[in-house]
Amino acid sequence: MAQRTLLQFFHWYYPTGGGLWDDVAQEAQRLADLGISDVWLPPAYKGASGGLSVGYDSYDLFDLGEFDQKGSIATKYGDREALERATTALRNVGLRVIHDVVFNHKIGADETEPVSVRRANPDDRRQLDDQIINAKAWTRFSFPGRGGQYSRFVWDARCFTGIDHIEEPEEDGVFRIVNEYGEGEWHDEVDDELGNYDYLMGADVEFRNHAVYEELKFWGQWLADQVACDGFRLDAAKHIPAWFFRDWVGHMRETIKQDLFVVAEYWHPDKASLQRYLDQVDKQLMLFDVALCHRFHDASVAGDGFDLRTLFDETLVAHSPGHAVTLVGNHDTQPLQALEAPVADWFKPLAYALILIREQGIPCIFHPDLYGASYVDNGGDGNEHHIEMAPVACLPRLIEARRRFAHGSQTDLFDDPHCIAVVRHGTNDHPGVILVLSNGITFEKRVSLGREHAGAAFRDFLGHIEGEVFADEEGNVEVASHAGSVSLWVRSDCL
Repeated sequence: MAQRTLLQFFHWYYPTGGGLWDDVAQEAQRLADLGISDVWLPPAYKGASGGLSVGYDSYDLFDLGEFDQKGSIATKYGDREALERATTALRNVGLRVIHDVVFNHKIGADETEPVSVRRANPDDRRQLDDQIINAKAWTRFSFPGRGGQYSRFVWDARCFTGIDHIEEPEEDGVFRIVNEYGEGEWHDEVDDELGNYDYLMGADVEFRNHAVYEELKFWGQWLADQVACDGFRLDAAKHIPAWFFRDWVGHMRETIKQDLFVVAEYWHPDKASLQRYLDQVDKQLMLFDVALCHRFHDASVAGDGFDLRTLFDETLVAHSPGHAVTLVGNHDTQPLQALEAPVADWFKPLAYALILIREQGIPCIFHPDLYGASYVDNGGDGNEHHIEMAPVACLPRLIEARRRFAHGSQTDLFDDPHCIAVVRHGTNDHPGVILVLSNGITFEKRVSLGREHAGAAFRDFLGHIEGEVFADEEGNVEVASHAGSVSLWVRSDCL
């Protein structure tokens, strides 16, 4: 997986109107030239809010913008034909296609049906009332607009563990559906937040129902038959039993291809929790390094009060680099979203430089950091906010630098609380690079490269520092970074 670079080609507020798939096709060649290797697409199937759905209110997995359901034929991102063009365009320029998988819940049922439920304590879901309530709930998904094409499976109350709303009597809350699975308990091998974090939203999927399990296996194979598919991003993994994804991923590799790239969203800042989940799934997949993402946020807020030597302490990439996808932000952490923890603009170049130049982990680029974003939404304070996310000016150069220079063995120079450096020593085919960054004053770093670099000239590939510096007769060179900035020093004869 050397030199893989993943791009999340969407964000929560990507414009409506069905243009994203066309944008992907248009940008494919540029992304390949830049150094992107994998493109993570948003959920491609119909959500409960139809053409306005971001995709995480999953309704019909088999509707890729082809059927008149939930008020539209196309999804927010375009119709099926545009999706096919986009995935083909990516493949044609050598890029891998990563699909978003939302299995945890379904929303937007077509009919109500009788259910028997028990109230769960929302603060400790393990506490279930003894009283059984007979009510009605929106738990029947028959997909009348699709009419049984591709799959005739009908989802009903037996396919779900819980819901958040009942009728007759009408009540909101967290309700455990009484069924024949799990002896009335929630799933095991889920996160222990709120006692048991099986339930998240909507109609929560019952993975112990064998028919459900087989349908989801069938869907994965079906999707790969319909459009280009080189891997999956698994949504809400902390709410889904680890044993299910352990089996499902193995089956996908057996039936689609062995080298599928799979990364799960287990959103937990605790490194030990991430490692425990990796053990539960037999290390068959990768995880987003949420711990590192939170460290980036903390460092950006603390400014020069943060000790850069500790930046990778208790992170997944430091302990399990072969299973870490590193990131600076995503659609859940961007301003006004549920897990809002944005990295401050001044620190984003530093964070991206670290994940792109270091060899550990696979870096993931967030769409607004490459393209920018502008949107309006209500915040937690109830007020409307206009958000402008400026692109990270040097990010294209950093991605290019990863492709051209970030090769060979690595030396971390984490020897000062306010200025650290990373040296990639290069190979016979690729020159190396020296990364220097500072969260305080302008700082110089002395780097020993060896006699083979004696007298060589170096320039900052990012152009933040002008002019050249020269190595001495022993191959030692003094390279600098401006205050709160980053520089990438490359031999001038390699530019």
